[in-house]
Amino acid sequence: MRRSAIVLARAVAWLSLLAGISVAHADVFGEGDRVMLEVGPYVYHRLDNTGHNQWPRLFGAEYETGSHWLGGAVSFRNSYYQNAAYVYGGKRWFIDSVDEKLYVKLSAGLVYGYKAPYEDKLPINRNGYGLGIVPAVGYQFGRANMQLVFLGTAAASITFGYDFWN
Repeated sequence: MRRSAIVLARAVAWLSLLAGISVAHADVFGEGDRVMLEVGPYVYHRLDNTGHNQWPRLFGAEYETGSHWLGGAVSFRNSYYQNAAYVYGGKRWFIDSVDEKLYVKLSAGLVYGYKAPYEDKLPINRNGYGLGIVPAVGYQFGRANMQLVFLGTAAASITFGYDFWN
């Protein structure tokens, strides 16, 4: 498990380094593309909030195209204090009819880290590897954003992101 966390941390570091390459190589990214660094400082659990990990130490990176397709990776401590990771793809939609900065986002991908005795906490999970589908609602503040991320019916997380590319 530690090896997977190290591999994920290195992948996030390399993605950050790639995004930080000089503007002379801007043709790597298209018009409107973004590279976000994300942190998640808090999780609220609907049932038994005091018995679960509320401070997930979530850190990640996300790449988003100008058409709002995205991919990313995050590492975190799950609700049961196990090191975990989520590698995903998805899409973000702005809700212009309500507010041009309000959006919904849906991602799906591979979750690693829910191991015994908590492997049943993910509906699809085998040997610590499972499927995650994560909806979120967020608000864009220029280069920064704030999201409320829904973790099934059990919990919700607050995350913050910053676009360091644009």
